[in-house]
Amino acid sequence: MVEPWQLAASANAIILVAYLAISLAIGRGLWRARQWRRNPLGLATAAIFFSCAVHHGSHTVHLMLPYFGWGMHSGIAMRHAFGSSFNVGWDLATAAVAVWYWTLRGRFPALVRGAAVFEDLRLRQAAEATLRASEERYRGIVETTSEGVLLLDGDGRIGYANSRFAEMLGRPAAGLPGTAVVDLVAEADRQVAERELAAAVEGGTRRLEVGLLRDGGRVMWAQIALTARAGDHGVLAMVADVTEQKNVEAQLRQAQKLDAVGQLAGGVAHDFNNLLTVIDGYAALLMARADEASSRDLTMIREAATRAGALTRQLLAFSQTQATEVRVVNVVGLVTGLEEMLHRLIREDIELVVTTAVPSLPVRADPGQLEQVIVNLAVNARDAMPGGGILTIATDHVDVGPELAAQLGGKPGEYALITVADTGDGMSAEVAARIFEPFFTTKEQGKGTGLGMSTVYGIVSQADGHIRVDSEPGRGTVVEVHLPITTAPAVEIPAQPMPQQLATGTETILFIEDDAAVRMLTERILRTAGYHVLSGADGRQALKIVRGNPDISLLVTDVIMPGMNGRQLADRITAMRPGLPVIFTSAHTRGVLTLNPDDPTVAFLEKPYTATGITQKVRAVLDARAASTPTN
Repeated sequence: MVEPWQLAASANAIILVAYLAISLAIGRGLWRARQWRRNPLGLATAAIFFSCAVHHGSHTVHLMLPYFGWGMHSGIAMRHAFGSSFNVGWDLATAAVAVWYWTLRGRFPALVRGAAVFEDLRLRQAAEATLRASEERYRGIVETTSEGVLLLDGDGRIGYANSRFAEMLGRPAAGLPGTAVVDLVAEADRQVAERELAAAVEGGTRRLEVGLLRDGGRVMWAQIALTARAGDHGVLAMVADVTEQKNVEAQLRQAQKLDAVGQLAGGVAHDFNNLLTVIDGYAALLMARADEASSRDLTMIREAATRAGALTRQLLAFSQTQATEVRVVNVVGLVTGLEEMLHRLIREDIELVVTTAVPSLPVRADPGQLEQVIVNLAVNARDAMPGGGILTIATDHVDVGPELAAQLGGKPGEYALITVADTGDGMSAEVAARIFEPFFTTKEQGKGTGLGMSTVYGIVSQADGHIRVDSEPGRGTVVEVHLPITTAPAVEIPAQPMPQQLATGTETILFIEDDAAVRMLTERILRTAGYHVLSGADGRQALKIVRGNPDISLLVTDVIMPGMNGRQLADRITAMRPGLPVIFTSAHTRGVLTLNPDDPTVAFLEKPYTATGITQKVRAVLDARAASTPTN
């Protein structure tokens, strides 16, 4: 039969081994963590378990002494003390708890194999405070950055989105977590987004540019950098809004396209106007000796040439190379002066309202071109109101600040504002983005050339102005034209009817034109008017003629010529013959000609010109030269 002391000896031996193992495990954890000095709680815990192990070990030794013939008296006394069933039960229970504590080391290694559970509370609080400060610092950076920040899981769903990203999309930030990021991408870009996202999950960094769907269905352009996150299959996405940059790039491409087509249009118009000059000139000469029936046919030819000339002027206005007669014009007077004509242009079911906020708005512009701008805008507005409506043309004085100037692409300052508004069908954003493209029209075939708005754009740009269009389907269109105001007073020059007779004279004229047909026609016209004409095809011939003819009274030269342009030729000839008056002719000057409006002896004659027109211009310049020459 097993004696109670034997059970007690076994239990105390078990307690000895378990407590000693626990104290050594804790001590080893403290040693490895280098916390012997910084972790008094862990050190005290190891000491308690060690002292308990020694205590229960001493009980075991005393109970076993009689077996070895040592300490018989103390051993028998110890056996007697542990003969109580209560003491034996308590030691057995303590042994079971010690063994159970030791078995927990697999599930709770910090209890017996590490020192973290024993660390100083102050150290832990300090570490937690440092961690919170770090988290707040990085959260502040993430929340205040100008870019959107997303944390995506391996399936591409949003785990976290900063407030900036929510602002970009116009959505509440709370509704974004759990959303698949590809669902926020425009349909046309989703395939690219899915491919790049899958590649980023595999590792590395991917960059892409896609459209993101804003609240309401609008699209914003975004550049996204995708980076795989270390330690999981997630992805960090940095999102930058590049919508404005894309708009600027689109405007640049549009400007480059307009410039390229404008250069082409200017070149075509130059050659075409030479042909029109010949057609109209010979038709005019034939009319002088034609019968009534033939005269009517020739009149039709000249009217067709006039209409063709108007078309080339539109092309030149679009290309911004049309020769202009710039002077100070009162925008208010010009608009009110067009009111009667505009009433005839629009239908009776359209109400025309013309308002002026100030009495005078002086700007530097070609009045004829400015009238063309208003007429083109009015005609477009009329066509946009097939069922009738209200056409409003208003003028006002505005101060353009830096913000608006940046939107217009100009400089801050005082501007004359011409607003043309209609209550018509309006335009979609896609159509409005293309209205300045040459030959783009929404009208039926045969009802529009597509040059109206591109002409307006060219004229306004040539006058250092800016144009802005605001339109929505079903809500009409508002076109704003801004022209810089000048401090010089406007000079109203009354229009005079074109005389029908050739202006005659007997002076010697040097005429230089590289187009043979135009040269032959103009020689004939000037000789018919009584002038002595010396002609040449280029600058080299012109200089040779000047050297051999000292009695030349006037130089008439084309501007665009091979080898030496008209401006260069005039400079060389006037250096040889100071004070010689000059008339330049062209339809497309390509920016090489700038005239002084205060000098009447240097003039410009736009092609195509008529027989009456060139003789009148020649006579006017010669008379101005004579008036400016002092008499003895």
